[in-house]
Amino acid sequence: MGWIITLVIGGIVGWLASIVMKTNAQMGLIANVLVGIVGALIGGWLAGLLGLATAGIGGWVVSIIGAMVLIGVLQAVGVFK
Repeated sequence: MGWIITLVIGGIVGWLASIVMKTNAQMGLIANVLVGIVGALIGGWLAGLLGLATAGIGGWVVSIIGAMVLIGVLQAVGVFK
């Protein structure tokens, strides 16, 4: 059950980040889930470095920002144009 919740939340986070970064048309369901999950890990790591708490709504915000950072890196590499 935990994996299903992780996939659903990762998909939502990746989808929201792709809308903000204007890559939504280029990303499918799998890409949204992967970007959301990896972005949440990146966001949590960055928040830890900055000493920020990631509980509640802050966790969602940090996850979306992390996914946006990942999309930005992928755009710089040339994965998304």
